[in-house]
Amino acid sequence: MGERYFAPCPRGLEALLAAELSALGAAGARSVPGGVAFEGDWAACYGANLHSRLASRVLWRVADFRYASEHDVYEAARAVDWPAHFAAGCTLRVNVTAQASPLRSLEFITLRIKDAICDRWRADTGSRPSIERARPDVRVHAFLEADRGTLYLDTSGEPLFKRGWRRHTVEAPLRENLAAGIVLLSGWGPAEPLLDPMCGGGTLLIEAAAIGLGVAPGAGRAFGFEKLSNFDAKLWQRLKSAAGEQRSKARLELYGSDREARAIEAATKNLTTAGFAGLVRLERADILARSAPAAAGVMVANPPYGERLGSAEELARFYPQLGDALKQRFAGWRCHFFTADLRLPKLIRLQPARRVPLFNGALECRLYEFRIVAGSHRRS
Repeated sequence: MGERYFAPCPRGLEALLAAELSALGAAGARSVPGGVAFEGDWAACYGANLHSRLASRVLWRVADFRYASEHDVYEAARAVDWPAHFAAGCTLRVNVTAQASPLRSLEFITLRIKDAICDRWRADTGSRPSIERARPDVRVHAFLEADRGTLYLDTSGEPLFKRGWRRHTVEAPLRENLAAGIVLLSGWGPAEPLLDPMCGGGTLLIEAAAIGLGVAPGAGRAFGFEKLSNFDAKLWQRLKSAAGEQRSKARLELYGSDREARAIEAATKNLTTAGFAGLVRLERADILARSAPAAAGVMVANPPYGERLGSAEELARFYPQLGDALKQRFAGWRCHFFTADLRLPKLIRLQPARRVPLFNGALECRLYEFRIVAGSHRRS
C-alpha cells in the first residue's frame, strides 16, 4: 500500500490535482474539499513535490487517532516515534488546523503538541528540538475534526507555490499553483497562442511557459523531505536528473501586456529569473486598445477587481468597454477571466460559455470563459 499522504490545494482545483497526482504515479488519489489524499512510495512523494503544479504541500501522514480532550491529543502526539523521523539539531514548527473540533483553543493545543514531541525526544534521547517559526527544518501539521485527529510531517517545507521564480511583484499577485490551475482549466495547449493582456508580474505567463515546456516547477528549490531521516539522496538525484531531461524544445507563442510600465518591468525580471527570458513577447498596452496577436488563441487574465482598479463604479464603466474590445478585436479567441467580482458577466454583456468556482485563499472567485464569435454572444 505504501505511505499515506495528503496534498492540499486551492479550493476548486481538487479534481485537477487528483488527475495530476495519478499521472505522476500516486495510487488511490481521492479528492476531498481542499485537497487530495493519496498513497505511494517515496518516489511518488518526491515526484509530487518536484512536478505538481497544483498542490500547496505534500503532507506525510504519521498518525491518526480519536480524541475527546487536549490530553488525548497530547498522548497521540507523544506516541509517535519522532526521533526516528528527523535528526537531533533540526528546528521544529507545529501548525494546527481544525474543523468542528470541540477544543477551545488552537493556540493551547499547538503548545501541547509541541510539548508532546519535545517530551518524546527528551525521553528517548535526553535532548529536544528547538522551536523555530520563520524557517524551520521540520514542520508538523495537525488536523483536528470533531473526534478524530491526524498528524503529518510536511515533506515540502516552504509551500510548493513558492517556486523561487517570482522576485518582483505588483499588487495582488496570484499564487503560482492557482495561476497554473487557471491555465490548465483554460484548455490551452502549447500549439496555441496564449495572451495575458493584464499580466502584472507575469505569473500566469510563467506558469504557461513551464507547462508548455514541461519544466518541473520544483526543479530549482529545496524540500522538507531532505531534512527527514529516511531521505534517499540517490533516488532524489535520479528524479531531478530525469526531470531535467524532459524539458521540451517546443516553440511557444506567448504574449503579455499591461498598461503599467512597472508591471512590464516586473514581468520581464520574473521571466528572466524563471529561465524563460525571451520566450514571451511583452509590450505596454491597454487591453481596451490592443489588438489580438493572432487570428485565434487563448486569453487568460486576472482583471482588477476593487483593490487594484478602484471603486465599484469604475469597474461598472470598465467591464462594458472590455466586452466591446473583445468583440471588436478578439473574434476567434477563448477568453478566460479570473475574478472575485461576480457582476462581471452581466456588466461585460457577454454570455459565459463556462463558469468555474475557485477560491483565492478564502475569497470566492469564478473563472469565466467567453468564446468570442463576431456578431454573437451579445447580451440584449
